[in-house]
Amino acid sequence: MAQTTSDQAVAGAPETGAGPGPARRPLGAVLGAVPGRVRRTRRVVWLSLLVAVAAVTAQFVLMTPPLYFDSYYVWLAARDWPDVPLTQWPFDEVPHQVTRIGLVLPARLVQEILGDGQAAYFTIAALGGCAFFVGTYLVVRSLFGDVAGLLSAGVLIVHPFFTMTNPFGHEITWSTGVMLPDMPGAGLFAIGMAGLVVASRRTGRAQTRMLLAAGTFLGASFLVREFLAFLFLPIPVYLALLRVPWRRNVTVGAPMLAILLASFVHNQLVWGSPLAGLMSAAEHGGQSRDYVTRELAARSFLRAMHDWNPLGLVFTAALGLTIAGWAVTRDRRLALVLVWFLALAVPLTLFSGVLDPNDISLRAWLQRYWFAVLPALLAGGFGSLTLMVRMLPSRLRLRTLVVPVVAVALGATYVTAAVRAVPDLPRDTAWRQFRGYLAGHRDITLICADRRLAQTLTFYTRDVWGDPVWRGEIRDFPHYLGQVPRDATEGPMLYTRWRGMESQIGGGWRPSPAQGWRLMWRSSDGVLQLWNPPPLPPED
Repeated sequence: MAQTTSDQAVAGAPETGAGPGPARRPLGAVLGAVPGRVRRTRRVVWLSLLVAVAAVTAQFVLMTPPLYFDSYYVWLAARDWPDVPLTQWPFDEVPHQVTRIGLVLPARLVQEILGDGQAAYFTIAALGGCAFFVGTYLVVRSLFGDVAGLLSAGVLIVHPFFTMTNPFGHEITWSTGVMLPDMPGAGLFAIGMAGLVVASRRTGRAQTRMLLAAGTFLGASFLVREFLAFLFLPIPVYLALLRVPWRRNVTVGAPMLAILLASFVHNQLVWGSPLAGLMSAAEHGGQSRDYVTRELAARSFLRAMHDWNPLGLVFTAALGLTIAGWAVTRDRRLALVLVWFLALAVPLTLFSGVLDPNDISLRAWLQRYWFAVLPALLAGGFGSLTLMVRMLPSRLRLRTLVVPVVAVALGATYVTAAVRAVPDLPRDTAWRQFRGYLAGHRDITLICADRRLAQTLTFYTRDVWGDPVWRGEIRDFPHYLGQVPRDATEGPMLYTRWRGMESQIGGGWRPSPAQGWRLMWRSSDGVLQLWNPPPLPPED
């Protein structure tokens, strides 16, 4: 089948030229092409800003409170950097999280500017979200145009995978508004891939600059999420499909190597070993708390897309469309998308239990492990539809009338279903109310809570900029204990009935007036409660 004009452009033809090679063009033609490129650049910048504003707006609407465990430990590491003791609790439990300097160092920078309160946490989470959604727009746009790029970013922003992220309401994943590496890492990689595609349309120094920029973003993504290195292995294949000369692999690899060496120097100075990050990532894993078999591990992608929310079907459908589109059109952009997907899907699946179900390195049945390939899937889905519709004879009314109507109807149905899938989110209303309560009750000197609540509470004993509003003691205990420990009943207890996938405190324990507990305070939405304990019985 003859190659389409757009495919030729992606494959290596300069943006301003008609032919596929670097043939010399008249000076007038080169100068005449400059205004067009400037206009395209301005359009891309403005549309990228539009996507970024939409992403921040969505995070503000959701307003997930700062969460506990992994994201909290990254926050502590950023606050304590460079004095992050990897051999002490809590960092010894999650060294693979806190050695990700692509997340820790930006978080420390934001803390220096905005303080170590909720505002800084919101900002670093928003930057990660912007990187992901804007990166999706840029890479899909570079392959199939602005409309496909904007639609892809929109699909992700409203999808339940990126809205139902609050365990105080109903949560299926940790994504928008959460300071974890999955979104920023995937976003940086997508931006780097967009750079490779754009570079394929340029020549000379312009191509060199774009390839260097692409390599920088690709390398930076590794500093945020280590297993994205699997996606680096087929870089020569990406460039071959884009018809970029083989020698240009060196151009892409140079900034990636420089970033890796810089991380080695940092790790040696801060942690005493240049391989600290790689070692902590390699040692992460073991026996999973979840039931795992090789058969279940082999279905990790399908489980991640379908077990949590029905709208995960969007991504499996996009994969099916990509395969069908490539089979029909043999378009190299679709081949690029498939290589991108398989480069991550194969190792993720193998290390999630196919190789050894008793030694799990990556829990690929969780959606956030697949964030890095979602831009590729949406590019393949929208690109396949675009290419196959273009194959229809232009005289058919199906192409000019029916297809747009069907597209609008499907889009409206999807958005409606996505919005309805989000329950009545509690936002952080309860936490802000509790902050106000503590500011007016400084006579309370001790609050007990399970460790998850206690870690989030540390943000709300301070104002949004990190200045203290309450200076009492927070005493925490592991939520998985069979019963609440005695010393956790020596003061008022902060309590919530956990939703989402979280387990309850003490196997379902809750404070009861019948046992002498007295309700002191309750949030307007009922999410948080503060209970005064009964008098302690004498110890035996």
